[in-house]
Amino acid sequence: MSERAQPFHCPYCGDENLFPREGAGAWECRSCLRAFTVQMTGMIRPGGGAA
Repeated sequence: MSERAQPFHCPYCGDENLFPREGAGAWECRSCLRAFTVQMTGMIRPGGGAA
């Protein structure tokens, strides 16, 4: 996953009206007027265990 990866849908309303916001991984949804961040927290092993 690159730092340029972007969400395709708002996690709150599901709309696609997303725009980048200042800050690392920050996005705003102009449909429901919410701002959120997307962050990778780590890798998982096959089977669900943390790496």
